[in-house]
Amino acid sequence: MFERPESGERAVLVHVFFRTGQEDLNELKELTRSAGAEPIYVLEAKRRAPDSKYFIGTGKLEELKQVIKAESADIVLFNNPLSPSQERNLEEALEVRVVDRNGLILDIFALRAQTFEGKLQVELAQLRHLSTRLIRGWTHLERQKGGIGMRGPGETQLETDRRLLAVRIKQIQKRLEKVSQQRHQGRAKRKRAEIPSISLVGYTNAGKSTLFNSLTDADIYVADQLFATLDPTLRRCDLANGASVVLADTVGFIRHLPHELVAAFRSTLQEASEADLLLHVIDANADDRDETIFQVNKVLEDIGADSVKQLQIYNKIDLLDDFSPRIDRDEAGLPIRVWLSAQNGLGTELLFQALTEIFSTSKVKKICHLLPTQGDIRAKLFSMARIIHEESNEQGGWNIAVEIDKKHLGILKMVEIEEII
Repeated sequence: MFERPESGERAVLVHVFFRTGQEDLNELKELTRSAGAEPIYVLEAKRRAPDSKYFIGTGKLEELKQVIKAESADIVLFNNPLSPSQERNLEEALEVRVVDRNGLILDIFALRAQTFEGKLQVELAQLRHLSTRLIRGWTHLERQKGGIGMRGPGETQLETDRRLLAVRIKQIQKRLEKVSQQRHQGRAKRKRAEIPSISLVGYTNAGKSTLFNSLTDADIYVADQLFATLDPTLRRCDLANGASVVLADTVGFIRHLPHELVAAFRSTLQEASEADLLLHVIDANADDRDETIFQVNKVLEDIGADSVKQLQIYNKIDLLDDFSPRIDRDEAGLPIRVWLSAQNGLGTELLFQALTEIFSTSKVKKICHLLPTQGDIRAKLFSMARIIHEESNEQGGWNIAVEIDKKHLGILKMVEIEEII
C-alpha cells in the first residue's frame, strides 16, 4: 500500500540545539540501538527556529549529504518531530529514508508489542502517524492537479490509501473499545472484592519490570534498553499481613511521548489513572533523575493520574557509592520513598513493609457468626471483604473470618462478631 525506501541499520543522527525544549542526545542513541540500528555519526546544529522546508539549514543539508555518502548510511534519524512536508523534502534531497523522533519510538513499540491488545494499539498509533505522511510514498507517480478527469494515477492511489486507512482505523478502534470494556470490568471486579490495585510507572529503563519480577516471581522480559517491555501485565501479590494487592506493570514513559501513542494506549494507561497507588520507579543512579521524575509526572497529568497517591521507589542503589536501603517517611510517619535495588533484591523487604503499612491502616479482621437466614450478608462479605476462613456452625449458618475495610462494618450490625487479634 505504501512504498518506502528500504531501511538499513547504519544510522546518521541529527541533533539540533534550540533555545528551549531541548531533547537528550544520549536518549536518541539509546532509542536508535533499541530499534536495532547502529548510530555511526552524529550531526549537530544550532538554530533559533526550524527551517520550514528542511528543518535544518541548506548548509547543514549539504554537510549531511556528504556524511551519508562517506559513511554509507542507510537512514537518517532526527531527534525532533518533523512535519510531513519536511520529511518528504529531506528524503528527496538525501535519497535515504528519514525518520523523526516520533516515528522512531513508534517503530520500537512495533518491535516490542506481543499481545493482541498491544499490537492493535501500536498499529492504531502507526496508522494515525502514517495518515499524514502518505504523499511521500508516491513520488514516482504523477500527481496532476485539477477537477474531474484531470487527476493523475498518484492522486487516485492516495485517495484509495486514505480510504483504506480510515476503514482500518475504525476497525481497530472498535476492537480496542471491547478490550477497554473488558479491562473496566476487571477493575470493577477487583474493587468489589476490595483488592487494592498498584501500578508501576516510571521513565523507561528505570527498572520497573525487574522490580515487578522481584515482587511477584513473574518472568517478564527484562533488558537494559528503552521500552524493553510494552504489554501490560497484572499479577496478584500477597503482603505480610495476609492482605492481597494486584500489581500492574505499565509501559515506560519518555519525554515528549508521541500523542499518537498516548491516544492509542489510553485503555492501558487507564490502569494507572484508576489505581489505588502508584509505585513511581526512579533510576537513582541517573544523572538526570530529577528531569525524568518531572517528565513522568507530566505524562501522569496528561492521562489524569496525577491525583493518585504515589510511593517513590529509588531503584539501582547498588550502583551508588556507599548507599544502603531505607524508607523515607512524611511528618505523619507514613512511607513516601523506598531506596532499593530490584536487580539483587536489596531492600525489597522494605517495600513490602511500606505497602503493608499503607494498606493496613483501614482494615480490620473479624469473625462473623451468621445465621442460616443471613445468606445475603454472607454474599456481601464475599464481594466486599477478603475471606480468611469459612466453616459451618451448629445453627446451620456460617462462621466466617474476614478482613474488611472499616467503612463497610455497617453490613455487620445485625451479626454476632468477635475481634481477631
